[in-house]
Amino acid sequence: MTGKTPADLARALFAPRSVALIGASSNPAKNAARPLRYLRKHGFKGRIFPINPSVDKIDGIQCYARLADVPEVAEHAFVMVGADRVADALQDCARAGVTCATILSDGFSEAGSEGQALQAGLARAASGVRLMGPNSIGVIDTDGFTCSANATLEMDALPRGGYGVISQSGSMIGALLSQGAARGIGFSSLVSVGNEADLTVGEVGALMLDDPRCTAVLLFLEAIRDRHALAEFARRADAVGKPVLAYKLGRSKAGQELAATHTGALAGDDATADALLSHLGIARVRILETLFEAPPLFFGSGPATGQRVAVVTTTGGGGAMVVDALASNGLEMAPELPEVQRILAAHGVNSGGAGLIDLTLAGTRPDLVRGVLDALIASDEVDAIAMVIGSSSQFHPELAVAPLRGFAAAAKPIGIYLVPAAEDSRRMLTEEGLAVFRTAESCAEGLRARLTRQSPKAEVSHDADLADAVHAALDAAEGTTLDEIASRGICDLLGINGPNGSCATTSDEARAIYQSLGGPVALKIVSPDIPHKSDQGGLILGLDDSEDVADGFKQLMQSQAEAYPDAALRGVLVQAMSQGIAEALVGYRCDPSMGPMVVLGAGGVLAELLEDKTMRVAPVDLQTARDMLDEVQFLKVARGFRGKAKGDLEALAEAIVAVSRLAHCEHVAEAEINPLLIAEEGQDVLALDALVVAQANPRAQAAPLKKRMV
Repeated sequence: MTGKTPADLARALFAPRSVALIGASSNPAKNAARPLRYLRKHGFKGRIFPINPSVDKIDGIQCYARLADVPEVAEHAFVMVGADRVADALQDCARAGVTCATILSDGFSEAGSEGQALQAGLARAASGVRLMGPNSIGVIDTDGFTCSANATLEMDALPRGGYGVISQSGSMIGALLSQGAARGIGFSSLVSVGNEADLTVGEVGALMLDDPRCTAVLLFLEAIRDRHALAEFARRADAVGKPVLAYKLGRSKAGQELAATHTGALAGDDATADALLSHLGIARVRILETLFEAPPLFFGSGPATGQRVAVVTTTGGGGAMVVDALASNGLEMAPELPEVQRILAAHGVNSGGAGLIDLTLAGTRPDLVRGVLDALIASDEVDAIAMVIGSSSQFHPELAVAPLRGFAAAAKPIGIYLVPAAEDSRRMLTEEGLAVFRTAESCAEGLRARLTRQSPKAEVSHDADLADAVHAALDAAEGTTLDEIASRGICDLLGINGPNGSCATTSDEARAIYQSLGGPVALKIVSPDIPHKSDQGGLILGLDDSEDVADGFKQLMQSQAEAYPDAALRGVLVQAMSQGIAEALVGYRCDPSMGPMVVLGAGGVLAELLEDKTMRVAPVDLQTARDMLDEVQFLKVARGFRGKAKGDLEALAEAIVAVSRLAHCEHVAEAEINPLLIAEEGQDVLALDALVVAQANPRAQAAPLKKRMV
């Protein structure tokens, strides 16, 4: 796109002055006939050039056999030919000076290796033309550029408003458009990015931010393909005050089986995406309706300061549903406020105390509703309000609903749940700029997304010294999976200590090391090919006799050689046994798509048994590490549970920070300390076992050996 600016691209993408429909069909039953029909139906004011060598006209509009025959430059091209002809069409676009092309055609990366090869050649064929797709159902701008094959455009009028939508699923832009229309929610533009061979979610989002119509951006994600562009977009969205909400499809196990560490298994694609979206200040929701119902919660009410929600209701049952849903989302109930109780008492209402402010039938009094809301907004003990309205919202909106007008600009977010099918009230409140929800669950989730969302984390400066030292240690190792001795060297660079011990290569050396340690020891096979010693018979614990240690050395070397005949056995680590309060796992993983992550979870044999973990984008600061400690339930045993001694949780937080610094080291793929022993308060933590995996390189060994079937 030589000489073209982002403004040029935005105009060509959302509001071109001319569009070429390559492969347009004259058969109204075919998908390739729809874009022309929809462009005319919804008032596109630019020029349309159908490209089809088989017909002269479509619906009275002249067709051209080739793009080269078009008398002027088309700013946007919509490509609807077979996958095997797309590259040729893009070459035509490049020669004709087209700014951007949207590719409807499928059969590319989603269709296996042959399709991936076809997709890889698209950018070369385009030669500077910016590409949307392939497998994109098109672009819908509600000001008239409806260049899409989505059947939702059969609707008579498009709901205009402030929400921009970017979806990796083509059908979902139509679903959101129709769902919004039914609720009185409008959009500025909706884009199906498809396979993102060129333009990605982040790049399209950045273009939307420059649209003065756009007040929020909604993402429907299946994967995160370009985290750098997404991060740039999210940071700029935060800077200009336009919230970004995302619905991402669920957990995928793809790639986890290839992970060498427990961390790789724990850091599933979904958990990693959750951490990344939170890090970037993108509010993730798991209910599709919340995606387009919740944005008003993010407008104008300032940053969240807590998670205390006051629930005001005119219906006990509906209010109780919201209370339950809020609790399921981890939110707190606001405390009872004396000023609210005084207002209720003045109207003869006994609300029943904290948790639920039940206005009862008196909730149809506008002065009571406004008085209670004003008091809650003014209180420092309330962070958000859930307003639940029963049958009066359907049959007497002038009483219970009308008083909510004017609260869209309130200093605190207000989520409104209308229990009955009160569509007139719903539309009125939506047009007022309030967040109106169809279900108690989506209301609670919207408030959770609002109150837990934080601005994107600041970028951190690069630690070149650590990167160089770790790189040198990796370079000295043989292969990509480091044995425990080499992995402990990385721990030393991070400032994380381990128990005393040494590697023995003979039984006599093992005996001598034990005698120097003077107490019970653990024996562990040292091999880069046997990463999980406890799972693979490479560990003996609690030996406290020199002859037992010597015999244990022989046993390990023999049994592991028989089980893994191709493994490199470098000896046996003789390590002092240590006791503490609890065992944690602290891991690091550089996800190929979403970048570096640090993981905290239960350690030892519980690492993969318990779904008790938390994750952050690495590196983290000490306060973030402390926050992670609060999110893992097993650590209650280290907080003085039932009178037991407290563990050194501050040292654990410091260890999380240290491991997260591996984000500075681009050559590290995974790393894990498991278990990390938490000693008593003030006595530090100890890395009982460590494993580091380097990024693949030309001299990389094969994946860790699987035990032979016997």
